[in-house]
Amino acid sequence: MEQRVHIMEHPLIQHKLSMIRDVNTGPKEFRELVEELSMLMAYEVTRDIPVEEVEIQTPLCKTKGKSISGKKLGIVPILRAGLGMVNGMLKLIPTAKVGHIGIYRDPETLKPVEYYCKLPPDIEERDLILLDPMLATGGSMELGFKALTTKGTPRWVHVACVIATQEAVEFISHVFP
Repeated sequence: MEQRVHIMEHPLIQHKLSMIRDVNTGPKEFRELVEELSMLMAYEVTRDIPVEEVEIQTPLCKTKGKSISGKKLGIVPILRAGLGMVNGMLKLIPTAKVGHIGIYRDPETLKPVEYYCKLPPDIEERDLILLDPMLATGGSMELGFKALTTKGTPRWVHVACVIATQEAVEFISHVFP
C-alpha cells in the first residue's frame, strides 16, 4: 500500500486557511471555507491517482482520453470534525464511497480512542482519502490510519488534513515519510 503526505502550499489554500483561522470568521463563513478548502485539497491529493487510456466519441470523431483507473475511491472522515470536508470532496469525486471513523480524546489519559468504524465493504479495492481537518498532535490521524489498515488493506491511503502545530508536522513527517 502506497502512503503519501501532500504539503499543500497553493496560494488559494494558504489564503483560505488564514481566513478559517481568523477570529472574526463566523460559523457560516467557516463552514463554507472548509468546503472550499476541501475541494482544493481534493484536487491536490488526487493528483497522482492512476488513470487509464480510454476511447471516447467526440462530436467530430473518436479519440483517446484519460479516465480514473478502476474508479474505486473512498472518503473517510474522522468524526466529527472531518464531516465538514466531505461535501467539498464529493463535489469533485461524486462516485466515492464514504466511510466514517469516530475518535475521541480520553479526558484522563489525553490519548485518542476509537469508538466507531464503518468503512466501505470493498476496502481492499479502494483508494482512500482520510480526512482530519484540524490536526493538532497527530494522534487521531495515527489512530484513524491504523483503523483503516486493520479493517482491510486499501490500495493506497492519502491523508488530507490541516496541520495546526509544529508537533503535528513532525509527527506526520515521521509516520508518513
